[in-house]
Amino acid sequence: MIGNHSAGKSSFINWYLEEHVQRTGVAIETQGFTFVTSGRKRESLTGNATLHLYPHFEPMRQIEGVVDYLTTEISTSKQKKFSLVTFVDTPGLVDGDMKYPFDVNQSILWLGDLADLIFVFFDPIGQALCKRTLNLVEKLNDKHADRMKFYLSKADEAGHESDRQRVMMQIVQELCKRPGLNRTGFDMPTIYIPNAASKSRCANQIEDVCKDIEKTINQTIQNTLNTLERDCNQIAQLVDERLEKDSIACASNLRARVRGFVYGFAGLMIPLLLLLTYLISTSHKVLRPLLGQNLVDTLGIYLGPLSRAWRAIPPDYSTHVLGGFLVFALILLLLAKFCSRTQVTLSRKQKRTLNEIRDHVANTVKRKKETLYQEYLQQSVADHDL
Repeated sequence: MIGNHSAGKSSFINWYLEEHVQRTGVAIETQGFTFVTSGRKRESLTGNATLHLYPHFEPMRQIEGVVDYLTTEISTSKQKKFSLVTFVDTPGLVDGDMKYPFDVNQSILWLGDLADLIFVFFDPIGQALCKRTLNLVEKLNDKHADRMKFYLSKADEAGHESDRQRVMMQIVQELCKRPGLNRTGFDMPTIYIPNAASKSRCANQIEDVCKDIEKTINQTIQNTLNTLERDCNQIAQLVDERLEKDSIACASNLRARVRGFVYGFAGLMIPLLLLLTYLISTSHKVLRPLLGQNLVDTLGIYLGPLSRAWRAIPPDYSTHVLGGFLVFALILLLLAKFCSRTQVTLSRKQKRTLNEIRDHVANTVKRKKETLYQEYLQQSVADHDL
C-alpha cells in the first residue's frame, strides 16, 4: 500500500481488521514499513524479528538503514479475509527536502516485486500529485501493471461531486502524462472509511477493495494448488527418468562386462594355447608326468591342427610369430579393460527411496490438492458467517 502522507492507508487497514492496529496521523519522520499479519496473539515485532518472521525478506538487509524501520503488527482479527492477507503499510511519501533514513524508493520497488496486489491511495486534499509517488507508481506499473489498483481515498472529504470529479480528472491527467501509465479505461474508485455519525452522498466503493483482495486470494490459492499438482507431476517424472536412466545404465554395464569377459578370456587363452601347442609339438615327455597320457593324447587330437601349423612355420620366423600372438593377446586384454568400464548406478536402497518418494508424491501429496481446496472453501464460508 503506497501513497502520500495521510492518504488513508493505515485507516483502511484498521477498518479492514475492525481493530485499531495502525496509528493514524503519525508524523512522516517516525514512519517505516509495517507488516500487518494474522496470528494467535496480539504482539508487535521490530527490526530483525520481522526478518526472522519473513525469511524471504532477508535481502532487505542490503538496503542500508531499512531494518531499523521494519515493524510487524500481529493481530488476532478474524474479520473479512484477514487470516489470508498480509498488509504492507509503506511510509507516507512527500516531496521537497524531506530525507528518509533509508532508500525508500528502492525499498518500495523491491517489496512491489513480491506483492500480489499494489494499492495506490491518492489523497484528494493536499499532496495527491506528489512527484515521488507518481515516479514510484510509474516504475511499479512498468513491471506490475496487472497488480496495481488506484483509489481516490478520503473521497467524502473532497467536497461536492464536482470537486471530486475535478480532483480525479487532475490526478488521471497527471498519471496519463507518464508514458507507462497512459492507458485507456483508467479506473479509480472513490473510497472512504464509513462513519455512521456523518452522512455522505459520495459513492463509497470501499467494498470493491475487499472484493479485489478476495479475488486475488482465490487466484493465489488456486495457482498455488495448481503449482502443487505440477510440482508433484514433475517430481514423479524426474524419478521415472532417473530410474529409467539407471535401468539403461545397468543394461549397458551388463553388455560391457560381457564384452570385457570375452576379450579378457581370449587374451588369456591365446598365450595358453600357444604354450600347450608348443609343448605338444616339441616334447610330450614334459607333459605326460604333469597331465597324464590320456589328457595329452586328447589335447593332441584337438590341438593337432595348431601343432601342424606351428611346425609349418620356419624356425627363423617362429619367434616373430610368437611375439605377434603375444602382442595380439595384450591388445585383447587392454580392450577387455577398456570395454568393461561401467557407469555409476543406483543402489537398491536408493532405488527403494526414489520409489517411495514417487509413491508418496503421487498417492499422498497430489491427492491433497482437492482436500486443501475444500478446506479453504469451508474456511471461507465460516469466515463469512462470522
